[in-house]
Amino acid sequence: MKRAQSTTLGFVPQKDIVYNKLLPYAERLDDESNDILSRIKGNLGRAVQLRELWPGVLFWTRKLSTYMRLYGRKFSKEDHVLFIKLLYELITIPKLEISMMQGLARLLINLLKKRELLSREDLELQWRPLYELYDRILFSKTEHLGLNWFPKYITLTISFFFSSSSVENVLKTLVKSCRPYFSESATQEMLDEWRPLLCPFDVTMQRAISYFELFLPTTLPPELHHQGFKLWFDEFTSLWMSVQNLPSWEVHLVNLFARLANDNIGYIDWDPYIPKIFTRILRSFNLPVGTSQMIVARYITNAYDIGHVVVFSLISQAQLSGLFNSITSFFHPSNHGRWLMKLMKLLQRLPASVVRRLHRERYRKPTWLTPIPESHKLTEEDITSFVESMMQPVLLAMFSKTGSLDAAQALQNLALMRPELVIPPVLERTYPAMETLTEPHQLTATLSCMIGVARSLVSGGQRFPEGPTHMLPLLMRALPGVDPNDFSKCMITFQFIATFVTLVPLVDCSSALHDSNDLTEVEREMCSASAEFEDFVLQFMDRCFALIDSSTLEQTREETETEKMTHLESLVELGLSSTFSTILTQCSLDIFKVALEKVFNFATTNIFETRVSGRMVADMCRATAKCHPAESLKMFVPHCCNAINQIAVNEEVLNEEELDKEFLWNLQLLSEVTRVDGDKILPYRSDLVQILQLTLHLKCKQGYMLACNLLHHILRSMALIYPTEYCSVPGGFHQPVSDYLPIKDWGRPGDLWNLEICWHVPSVEEISFAFYLLDLILQPELQRLQRFAQGHQDMSRDDVLQSLTIVQHCLLGAGSLMPPLRGEPVAELVHSMVNLDETTLYTGVNYDKSRENYRDAVCCVMRKLLLTHSLNNPFSSFQIISDLLHFKGSHKHEFDSRWKSFNLVKKSMENRLYGRKQHIRALLIDRVMLQHELRKLTVEGCQYRSIHQELMKDLLRLSTSTYSQVRSRAQSVLFTALGTYNFCCRDVIPHVLEFLNPDNSSVTQQQFKGALYCLLGNHNGVCLANLHDWDCIALTWPAIVRSGLSSAMSLEKPSIVRLFDDLADKIHRQYETIGIDFSLICNLLDFLGNRNLPWKFEQIAIGFLSLLLRDDQQLPPAAVTFFVKSLNHDSLYVRKVAISAVAGIMKQIKRPHKKVPVSPSELCEVKEPNAIVAGDRPDNHWLQYSSSKLPRTQQDWDQCVFVEKTHWGYYCWPRKLLMYAPFEEQPRQNLAREEMTEREQIIFDHFSDPVFINQFIEFLSLEDRKGKDKFSPRRFCLFKGLFRNFSDAFLPQIRPHMERLVSDTHESKQRCVAEIISGLIRGCKHWSYLKVESLWELLCPLLRTALSNITIETYADWGTCIATACESRDPRKLHWLFEMLMESPINGEGGSFVDACRLYVLQGGLAQQEWRVPELLHRLLQYLEPKLTQVYKNVRERIGSVLTYIFMIDVSLPYTQPTTSPRISEFIERVILQLKPLTEGDEEIQNHVVEENEVGEQDERTQAIKLLKTVLKWLIASAGRSFSTAVPEQLRLLPLLFKIAPVENDDSYDELKRDAKTCLSLMSQELLYSEQIPMVLSVLQEIAGSSSWHARYTVLTYLQIMVFYNLFTFMSGLKLVTNVRSLVIKLLEDEQLEVREMAATTLSGFLQCNFLSMDAPMQAHFEALCKTRLPKKRKRELGSTVDTIPSADLVRRHAGVLGLSACILSSPYDVPTWMPQLLMDLSAHLNDTQPIEMTVKKTLSNFRRTHHDNWQQHKQQFTDDQLLVLTDLLVSPCYYA
Repeated sequence: MKRAQSTTLGFVPQKDIVYNKLLPYAERLDDESNDILSRIKGNLGRAVQLRELWPGVLFWTRKLSTYMRLYGRKFSKEDHVLFIKLLYELITIPKLEISMMQGLARLLINLLKKRELLSREDLELQWRPLYELYDRILFSKTEHLGLNWFPKYITLTISFFFSSSSVENVLKTLVKSCRPYFSESATQEMLDEWRPLLCPFDVTMQRAISYFELFLPTTLPPELHHQGFKLWFDEFTSLWMSVQNLPSWEVHLVNLFARLANDNIGYIDWDPYIPKIFTRILRSFNLPVGTSQMIVARYITNAYDIGHVVVFSLISQAQLSGLFNSITSFFHPSNHGRWLMKLMKLLQRLPASVVRRLHRERYRKPTWLTPIPESHKLTEEDITSFVESMMQPVLLAMFSKTGSLDAAQALQNLALMRPELVIPPVLERTYPAMETLTEPHQLTATLSCMIGVARSLVSGGQRFPEGPTHMLPLLMRALPGVDPNDFSKCMITFQFIATFVTLVPLVDCSSALHDSNDLTEVEREMCSASAEFEDFVLQFMDRCFALIDSSTLEQTREETETEKMTHLESLVELGLSSTFSTILTQCSLDIFKVALEKVFNFATTNIFETRVSGRMVADMCRATAKCHPAESLKMFVPHCCNAINQIAVNEEVLNEEELDKEFLWNLQLLSEVTRVDGDKILPYRSDLVQILQLTLHLKCKQGYMLACNLLHHILRSMALIYPTEYCSVPGGFHQPVSDYLPIKDWGRPGDLWNLEICWHVPSVEEISFAFYLLDLILQPELQRLQRFAQGHQDMSRDDVLQSLTIVQHCLLGAGSLMPPLRGEPVAELVHSMVNLDETTLYTGVNYDKSRENYRDAVCCVMRKLLLTHSLNNPFSSFQIISDLLHFKGSHKHEFDSRWKSFNLVKKSMENRLYGRKQHIRALLIDRVMLQHELRKLTVEGCQYRSIHQELMKDLLRLSTSTYSQVRSRAQSVLFTALGTYNFCCRDVIPHVLEFLNPDNSSVTQQQFKGALYCLLGNHNGVCLANLHDWDCIALTWPAIVRSGLSSAMSLEKPSIVRLFDDLADKIHRQYETIGIDFSLICNLLDFLGNRNLPWKFEQIAIGFLSLLLRDDQQLPPAAVTFFVKSLNHDSLYVRKVAISAVAGIMKQIKRPHKKVPVSPSELCEVKEPNAIVAGDRPDNHWLQYSSSKLPRTQQDWDQCVFVEKTHWGYYCWPRKLLMYAPFEEQPRQNLAREEMTEREQIIFDHFSDPVFINQFIEFLSLEDRKGKDKFSPRRFCLFKGLFRNFSDAFLPQIRPHMERLVSDTHESKQRCVAEIISGLIRGCKHWSYLKVESLWELLCPLLRTALSNITIETYADWGTCIATACESRDPRKLHWLFEMLMESPINGEGGSFVDACRLYVLQGGLAQQEWRVPELLHRLLQYLEPKLTQVYKNVRERIGSVLTYIFMIDVSLPYTQPTTSPRISEFIERVILQLKPLTEGDEEIQNHVVEENEVGEQDERTQAIKLLKTVLKWLIASAGRSFSTAVPEQLRLLPLLFKIAPVENDDSYDELKRDAKTCLSLMSQELLYSEQIPMVLSVLQEIAGSSSWHARYTVLTYLQIMVFYNLFTFMSGLKLVTNVRSLVIKLLEDEQLEVREMAATTLSGFLQCNFLSMDAPMQAHFEALCKTRLPKKRKRELGSTVDTIPSADLVRRHAGVLGLSACILSSPYDVPTWMPQLLMDLSAHLNDTQPIEMTVKKTLSNFRRTHHDNWQQHKQQFTDDQLLVLTDLLVSPCYYA
């Protein structure tokens, strides 16, 4: 095939679309594609050489993507590589417009999509240009200043394949596609580039890890692994394994490992990591566990995308079974929660990925990608055990509340691998569900699962040969589902029947039993069963007739309601007709004839109304006609024609308004049965023409609409190309059974190479008949309309409508035979040096030039009509215009919905395991047909001709007419046309803008509104106001602003105001920085100077101006003046825009500062370490804050090398560290006014003017929205820019204002001064030492005042202020600030609130500095420690939070030195000493501290309680914040916490107890390393021996959560499991009842998640305990107190009973083999003393509750005697015994 093709093409195509070869005109396609390809190559090359990006490159790359949609990758390998390289170069052009880049990127992604086509030898791409592009766009330095605009979403014109519209997604996909082709040295280069960013306390960490995730190549061949993942694998895995509290970057790391695991199966040993990975997976589900639990507020709720769980799970089957065993019970339909979605996703994705892997190992053609080594391929046992571990959760999930879809997809994939394990249990659930009437949900769920496994069931195969025998029983039992009263049941039944019937030929093969004797047993069974097919078809029809009878209009509607079909009815109609036509397509001729007879009788003996039931019956008749046209037409056509003629003998009938029902029904029937193969209609043409002439001019609208449909259908079946049959086997089932046995074809896929499609191609005879009809019917109508338009003939409105309807239906029917509109191309629209001609495609129609071109004729008449009678012309004229422009035989929206449904069907029935297009034949034919339709529709970008220009003008006139409905219809046609023709927008815009011109006084308000709507565009089409075309914007924007002066504009009309808002909003959303032209700015400024411009338009103009700021060109001085003046504008909106704009202008005119490379090792005379060592090292020690070495003199300052960015040097140094050059080499500060540029002078003049500054500060210190205002980053940027660019020039003017504002406690005043101060501190970055020093002399007193005046409203703003000021600044530069803040934060002045605020502000500053201020942290800790016993709660909480930040740097990450910052372990040592009074005593700890500062020193114990409270606050605060948890240190506090924490959930407890409980809950959820677990267990065992039963009880709740959240880590050590088990069993025999019961609950939980198993010794142990003899009851003397202490024997006996009960409750949804016996043992204790009797009763009632639903199945596990006993127990206990 390929060889033959390469001779005609001249090359071997990479991978073309196979379906093209099956089209009826396939032989012409090779020449056509060659011609188009050579034009694309020639013109694209020329456009690139001429550097004409727009329109040349854009136009021809679009053509290339269309080419790929039509022919696939039909070019040679050399061309493929050249296309990719060319596009890669184009995309990485710096400063390329975003929308252009996106379009090219999509095309490149498509070219790289099939990576098997190009190997690494063929293609190598550089990673750096991509990284620079990605970095420039996603981490733009100037976007927040408004100097670069990226559209928030971009309109999609053409994209079938992916609709991810955001720039970010496109870029990510692009990197993913290029990744396999990065060079082998790329990995090392990337590590060198991004490693220096890995500072875990800094935001750069997230950035670096996300880069690694995106860029690191993982598909290198094995011989290059040492240059690939081996360079980073250990480093990153140890980082991942050591992180305990889900930082936000962990998810990127997981994605990277998942990809690595998937690409290199068999080359990495994951075994050491498996338990840890699975523990993390289980944690990421956030499942609810334990009795009382608080979920920690994690930063990311779902850290692991479910897909990755999947990849890792394929590594180890044993762990996977463990995972599913532990979570199976969560799938039961009675459980529901937020976590359910994640579990369902897991269920659906896992089997799919296993199938994908199997396909990759066994069936995929080998490609250049690394193959999986034999040793690691999945074996048959692997697959079986995988399917077995999945089955139970999947079967539970079938009935889940979220619907059965996920389960059905999972079953579909599982059944491909092991049908014999999967299908029988599903069948077991399906048969009973079909019998029951009371549970419809069960039926819909099981049927949708059966649909998933249908193909595996029907095709049988060696694994499941008895499958096909279930087919008929299933079909027969499904019939009752066709039920008019239950919509969803009805639909799923239709889908079920259709799915099964598509796979199976309905042929009666029972005669083969006598003829052939080589049949297997199963085949014989199938043959004899197939005799029932006829019965099935007839019963199905009866059901459908019943359905139809119950849905006639009379039955379902009142008189007054609408007569259209409701949405549900139309769905049922669709389901019914498609199922019925599937059945008829698949049945043998004998069965068909019986069915035809039956339908014919039903349709002709009844008369149906034509709206609902009539449509359904007509659909059934159409289905019969489609399958065997000759037989069906012979019955239907004569019958209908006769009936119609008989009624029409009576002349009056034709003029009646309401026609006879019988007449309408026959007409409807006729119009539907003629939708068949054209040449089969020809014998009846005289009859049909006569009927048409009779009925097209009926008076009754319903009547002539049906006649028009008839005309439309006849024309269509003559003129179109389409396949005529969709049988599952080529040639149908018409041979005798003796020659061909249909049961061999059950479930057989179509053979793509021998599809043998029967096409209908119009014959000469059919075409001439079609033209005969047009001459006969269309010609006279056009003449009438022509005369009417010229005023020679009167017609009523109804007559015009009738004529237009006929014209429209002729167009729809024969549109494909009419050549497109003629006309000259419009020249000079766009200037290009490249040929922009259209390419034409052949779609199987040769236009007959000798006949009249009716498209032109209709166009001509329509334009005349529109000119004269535009007011009363009804809407069908718009439809006609739109069809004239676009219609070539099929509509785009119909095509889209067919494409969608094709994909759905494909998904539900595909075989992912074997691949290779193993679809059923009907689907393949459908796909070929879609390919044909796609070719017909590919006219996008048609040439814009003069005739189109005329029509557009007409449409524009209608779009601005007086009637709003006419306007909106015309606009929608106009928008479609605008998107179709190349560059026509440039032609239309000036005409639209005419209506907005204020000089044009004749414009009405309606026209004005219409024009605005035309500019706005519809939600996904073109927006004329914002084309990415500079010439257009320069016209449109000024026109929009000027329109404010138009007489037609009135701001009183809300609709007009809303339109302007939408327009401005849309432009702001979609605008992106593009080529600039300053005349536009001057235009806008001119309008703004106009006094008469309404305020609204002033705001719009200012908004437009702000969009024109850019980072590569400065604004003209006039604009700068305008914005600076606007800072003091009256309107708040204008001031806000101006503040951002001036901040941006400051950035534009900033003078660049020189940087020089520095070598860190020379600075500190220490060599850099060779291996990776992160953290505090000798070579980064000089960066840290040290009070002895602060730059306190000019000389020190000049010698000090300041490193501003916090992350440099923590992990490793960058290859080239750039630092600012010395002060002398930097641009001069404090220039005289004469030395400044013009723009600088403008700003300088305004800000030196005290009046201006007064006004400005006045405005800034007003409040905007009370209580909602926050610190404004925009204003901060403005001040930062002022002080950066002009040094301290304006300080004298601003200083008095700052002093005044600081002492004013008003919220807005304080906020204003905070913004100025933070801007000052950040702006003084490059000032000289003297200036900085004098600045701090001014600032320190100000800040002191501010902090003493702090209020509840402003403390957050001051925190932000200091944090912003310290961000990315070297701490040594800010030493004045830090020393001032450290002065004594908690001094009691101003009360506890001010203390807390001072700490908050200090914390903000220190947190920004991260690891560079260890000395300050030590000083702060020393200062705080004596203060930990604070009385006030708010100060305690704040101290807790500060402690978190102090200890945050103490992390145990790999490759990291011990920190020089404070360490937790030393701190805890000191705390434990002070807590001694609490740990020693046994009495209960009460919170008896009076909340007042008592005079004198309190005793140690009270001090210790206060201290404990603060420590608890710290533990709670650090739970979600720090990266790793200090487990050994926390353990020392555990015993104390267990002592305090209350058992009950009660909010009335004091703060101390609540905190202790929270703390325990958080600690129990921590992720533990395997070496930490034994420590925790030993502490727990020690506490379990304590005297307080509260503590013992809490141990159990702690244990439940801890084990589940670290399940796999626990299970990887046998000793750990036995320790836990002995602990629980020991507590089962506790003397306190509550503890015993909790131990039982814990045990049953562990059994349920398969952490412990119910083995023989354990069972024996409990049974022995149960047999403990109780002492005889002594007769108590009256009045003696009842002895409450239970004897040891009773406790032991109760422990035994509890153990048994735990086992029973551990499997709530099934009955394992050991259960019946245990139930019997338990029941023996029903009459023991309390508390045993209570336990037994509870257990039995729980057992009954959970097993009640499926009792019928569970009953099978018990013997008859056991059942008797059980029934006795479970019915209701007898109260009289």
